[in-house]
Amino acid sequence: MNSPSREAPKGDDGILYNTDLRASAKERRRSRPKADWFTIRAQMDWWNLAEDRVPQGSLYHISERTAWTASAHIITAVIGAGVLSLAWAMAQLGWIIGISSLLLFASATLYTSNILADCYRSPDPVTGKRNYTYMEAVKANLGGQMHIFCGCLQYTNLAGAAIGYTITTSISVVSIQKINCFHQKGTSTPCRFSTNPYMIGFGVAEIFLSQIPNFHKLSWLSIVAALMSFAYASIGIGLSLAHIIQGKGKSTSLIGGSKMQSSANNIWSMLIALGNIALAGSYSQIALDIQDSLRSSPPENKMMKIANTIGISTMTIIFLACASSGYAAFGSETPGSILMSSGFKEPFWLINLANAFIVMHLIGAYQVVVQPIFRVVETLACQRWPRSSFVTEEYLMSIGKRKFSISFFRIVWRSIFVVVVTVLAMAMPFFNEMLALLGALGFWPSAIYFPVEMYIARKKIKKGTIRWLGLQTMSLVFMLLSVAIACAAIHGLTLALHKYKPFKYKE
Repeated sequence: MNSPSREAPKGDDGILYNTDLRASAKERRRSRPKADWFTIRAQMDWWNLAEDRVPQGSLYHISERTAWTASAHIITAVIGAGVLSLAWAMAQLGWIIGISSLLLFASATLYTSNILADCYRSPDPVTGKRNYTYMEAVKANLGGQMHIFCGCLQYTNLAGAAIGYTITTSISVVSIQKINCFHQKGTSTPCRFSTNPYMIGFGVAEIFLSQIPNFHKLSWLSIVAALMSFAYASIGIGLSLAHIIQGKGKSTSLIGGSKMQSSANNIWSMLIALGNIALAGSYSQIALDIQDSLRSSPPENKMMKIANTIGISTMTIIFLACASSGYAAFGSETPGSILMSSGFKEPFWLINLANAFIVMHLIGAYQVVVQPIFRVVETLACQRWPRSSFVTEEYLMSIGKRKFSISFFRIVWRSIFVVVVTVLAMAMPFFNEMLALLGALGFWPSAIYFPVEMYIARKKIKKGTIRWLGLQTMSLVFMLLSVAIACAAIHGLTLALHKYKPFKYKE
């Protein structure tokens, strides 16, 4: 690594970097004017305005900050490993409720996501002041303290998603080991492996990737991750169809449920299945962060609505294909994930490849969901300690011809976050129940309630009108559904915790 120069050059983002590591910290703090929240916001506006000057048709314009890159972020967020659990969800719900639920959640998500896109700027959706985060949008449109409640829910859910991705990645790696074991020793062999080493390895990789500064630098990672998601979803669909064509498909049901379970357990399973569907298609917690990565011309809300349509349409097609083909292949015995060790076992090389794609996808998806957390903490830290060189200083470094900036605060805090997430994942490695709980906690508040309330406030819809009643009815239905799903998920997690010891789980 080359030693930093004594000059203080401006980086690509226009920030003045102090590269003299030997300079007195006291002198730097004295010379730096005290920043406040509005100064930070002005700097963020400068970032957007500066990049808006990029000429139409340039390589940067094509590859960054367009509806296509936004839709790649959306696809990366929603077409995760959860898509592989949808066949299991379909088995619990049956054809009628299963397909109807997928379409219902997709329609609701598209409608409320488009409402949310108009909340990026206030009061005017095109020329108003930017709301860089979901919390700011809620505060600008609803006022009061609702944004605090929103922020707690949003960032807790995103952290939970990071835990879920860590769990799923480790299970995918273990699945590769198990598939190889079954291939060599037969499917009757008790092949069991600990997921802990792979969670630790995933955490180490994410510590390095977490140093990517922000969403503006994530487009390449999202595009790669989106391609990986298409790849393993296609493999899952292809294997299911091949299984059916060979006449190995199992009997299915219009109304779902299993004769091997009691009615109560069938209801619990159906609710968990609905939670999996809710989580699989939810990305509202990061929607405004994705929208903030768009250029301001054409208007962000119009481009985001295009991205929403592309992303959710793609999501729905893949979800229906995965769920339907997997259910038709396995019937009521559909496993929690069709590509993991309890699902297909041959051809082993193709299943291993699919699981490798899952791992690569989740490496990128993890960054998509945690960047909003990083952003809000670092912004608040700059507001709280504006004169601290540890918090605010960026150092321009270079390795060969490649230049990049580092921040000591970013390195320390993001590394601690990843370590905590990894430890929590090791303590509770349960797949379907965790997905359902995350879906219940995140879907209704962020995808339904807040967008609906902001829409009512923006449009000044009067209480008691038909539109108001329709919106509130939709919100109430999804709220009751979320409560029921949360109860089922907690019930499932309680049973799982009684069965397994933390940090000693083997798949």
